[in-house]
Amino acid sequence: MQSFWVLILLIISSSLPIVAIYIWIRLAKLPLSVIQFLFALLAGAAAFFPALLMQDLLDISFSTATRTAFFYQYFIRIALSEELSRLIMLFIFFWISGKIKPEKDSVKKGTLIGLIAGFGFSLLESSRHAASGMDLSLIFFRVFTAALHGACGSRIGAAAVLFPKNPVQAILRILTATAIHGIYNFMVIMPNLSSVVAIIIALTALITAIMSVRGSWTEEDDPAVNNEILQQALPQALLDKTKDNQ
Repeated sequence: MQSFWVLILLIISSSLPIVAIYIWIRLAKLPLSVIQFLFALLAGAAAFFPALLMQDLLDISFSTATRTAFFYQYFIRIALSEELSRLIMLFIFFWISGKIKPEKDSVKKGTLIGLIAGFGFSLLESSRHAASGMDLSLIFFRVFTAALHGACGSRIGAAAVLFPKNPVQAILRILTATAIHGIYNFMVIMPNLSSVVAIIIALTALITAIMSVRGSWTEEDDPAVNNEILQQALPQALLDKTKDNQ
């Protein structure tokens, strides 16, 4: 019976960021439909399953608890596998979305979709922890873990949009998301003030992600598009200058 209430409380705590971000989207009047919101949540939840598969495949036992073992466990096996799973599902999301409604995906849109997908991932992960008998005292941290997944997901969503035009920037965002995720996981298991540091990391990463989504979603505000426009404009400008000199 206790596990049932733990499940309910975990779902509620993980749902709070989802409700909050939906209300914010509506108040900010961002161009995201309810269908897109729900499918982004579904994409994030679906990413949970390939992440489990990757973690099983990457399950390597170390004879001693060395720094290498800790790094592998928290940064590679957990953080990187979950971020790559999110990336795969968001690639699929944007591909299907483009087939249904062809439009240019901006980095800001990718960031928001990834943010929502991160919350979807956290919701399913919380359900799994409840089913495996998670301690009731750890429910408090699931709210901040949801914030972490949203923050990391936002960077992966931006990477999914950036990959075709700017793979270097995309890879940097994936590495950033993995680093934030790994540091958070490591800090949570440490005693004393480390858990507070983990919470600060999660909230700071989430706030910066939300701030990057604010403002206009026009192509002129998209760094990837701006770089492309600049690259196209420079040769033309040089050509025009040559004609003027002649």
